[in-house]
Amino acid sequence: MTHAPARPLDGHVVLITGGARRLGAAIGRTLHAEGARLVVHYRGSRAAAEQLAAELNGAREGSCATVAADLLEVAALPGLVAAAIQAFGRLDVLINNASTFYPTPVGEITAAAFDDLIGTNLRAPLFLAQAAAPELRLRRGLILNLVDIHAYRPLKRHPAYCAAKAGLLMLTQSLARELGPHVRVNGIAPGPVLWPEGEMDGDLKARILERTALKRMGTPEDVARAALFLVRDAPYVTGQVLPVDGGRTVGGL
Repeated sequence: MTHAPARPLDGHVVLITGGARRLGAAIGRTLHAEGARLVVHYRGSRAAAEQLAAELNGAREGSCATVAADLLEVAALPGLVAAAIQAFGRLDVLINNASTFYPTPVGEITAAAFDDLIGTNLRAPLFLAQAAAPELRLRRGLILNLVDIHAYRPLKRHPAYCAAKAGLLMLTQSLARELGPHVRVNGIAPGPVLWPEGEMDGDLKARILERTALKRMGTPEDVARAALFLVRDAPYVTGQVLPVDGGRTVGGL
């Protein structure tokens, strides 16, 4: 009997928040192709999560599970980590991908919007990391945070979102010190690789791309390949946030 060759991530279990769609799904497919087993978290995207799980389980039986949770409910976050561990008996990688994004112009910011943006983009990653830390220490694992280039460069009309992502950048660096030497903590800061859902002015898109050094849009797969590098190929990298932005952070205002 012939056996399939071992893949780099065989045996590894990855929990991805907001993993059913968009960047989360692209990262999940890429890691799964390298042998990882996935726990796909969702809140409202149940159908998409189940469809992704069916796709991945069809490719490799018993390799993907789904779990629902509201990341704004801090008390529920340890249960999310526990469910991921229960699904496959271990947890090696936590990817904090879930995010809310919408404008909060000064003069229109509400406490509810602020709590939502901070809650999903900063508070949930912190408390998920805290809950996962004991298991990740056992596995010499990794926390990977999806930050944003707007943690470095503010986006007009989005001060609450930008503040949350800037906090996530510092949280990445702080957790790397707190959880070393056994757990690595890194981040990715995507630039224009996916446009926000909904209508967006074509001229605005063109201006954004003109401000990148490469003068073009990236893809979710560009971010997924960066995630694969940090998960698989970077055992001596921690506390770093890798921009995947076509040079947007050096491309001018």
